[in-house]
Amino acid sequence: MPARSSLLIPGPLGQLTDAAPTSPDDLPGLLTYLAQVPDPRRDQGRRHPLAFVLSLSACAVPAGAKLLAAIAEWAADAPPHVLDRLGGPCRKPDRGPVALTEATVRRILQHTDGDALDTAVGSWLAGRECAAGQEENDSDRPLPSLAVDGKTVRGACRTDGTQVHPLAAMTGTGLVTAQREVAGKTNEITVFQPLLAPPDLHGTVVTFDALHSQTAHARFLVEDKHAHYIVLIKGNQPTPHRWLKALPRREVPLLDKTRATAHGRDEIRRIKAAGVTRIAFPHAVQAAQIVRRRRIVTTGKVTLERVYGVSDLTAEQADATEIARRVRDHRGIENKIHHVRDTTYAEDASRVRTGTASRAMASPRNPAIGALRLAEQPNTAAGLRHHTGDANRPLTTFGTM
Repeated sequence: MPARSSLLIPGPLGQLTDAAPTSPDDLPGLLTYLAQVPDPRRDQGRRHPLAFVLSLSACAVPAGAKLLAAIAEWAADAPPHVLDRLGGPCRKPDRGPVALTEATVRRILQHTDGDALDTAVGSWLAGRECAAGQEENDSDRPLPSLAVDGKTVRGACRTDGTQVHPLAAMTGTGLVTAQREVAGKTNEITVFQPLLAPPDLHGTVVTFDALHSQTAHARFLVEDKHAHYIVLIKGNQPTPHRWLKALPRREVPLLDKTRATAHGRDEIRRIKAAGVTRIAFPHAVQAAQIVRRRRIVTTGKVTLERVYGVSDLTAEQADATEIARRVRDHRGIENKIHHVRDTTYAEDASRVRTGTASRAMASPRNPAIGALRLAEQPNTAAGLRHHTGDANRPLTTFGTM
């Protein structure tokens, strides 16, 4: 397995558009970013550029490819001008570029640096999202958000028993702009700061679950990244958790109440929030209590859950309604990313496990999902069917035509 690359893709995630064009069509295509991924192969005997293999994989995924064999089949069916536009080598001028075999795709992807690939993909998505949002009035836009959460690719179990587990950061529009793999002998906590170190997070509200409610993470976000945070506090932080539970909640008025019925559940959410001082959590100035009452429609079973959270945002920056919305939106990463990967791309059923191939297969799904979201495609499955009909469409989607 190759060593982790120290390469930094030019123009980190949030800094790509300091002088970015106003139109997404004027931005560099995905192929430009994939060309920055280091090639782990020796120069001798290298027939296919790495960027060509990666761009082929990226274009095959929105056309419905879920396996390495499907990527090779898409390449075999692609017209010569498509392969040429993706950077395919032409060894015989009269024949045009030659498609790759499945063995070649597998051999190259299983040695590709996954972190560098994810950085390239995230940079492209971040630039596109920023350019698309320039037309909106900045004064009317809320603070940008970033939800951090991890997911295990359950089918990709390696010979040593470890599984691929990427930690991803998703924007409010559902784009994964940063992703790193969690090593088998560690956990998500050690990857949190390296994941968020490259992008410009100034003024961004970062949400994460109780696992990452670490004081070091809070200081890192506020002091180093000049960002904000909203975090749920549970038993892994016993001192602030006891302090939050002991607050006189009855003296705080109910500030927000919402109700939603979906997936056979009727849920009522109530929130109380108040300014706090001397809480044992860095930079926290506001504490919240969220009470969730769920009722299973078919059985009538009722459950009650109380969760506590803190934030460095003042009440003027985010009132109780805003905090409740952002906590609720954080849970949306399950539906917007994890659910789509599992149902549309059958990621958990994937048996690709050699080297880093399983990780490299997971990375092209991010630009495919993100590009469809940027195109305001309401249904991912319909978007895949649209791209299956014409090999030129993925190139247009990724700005390569």
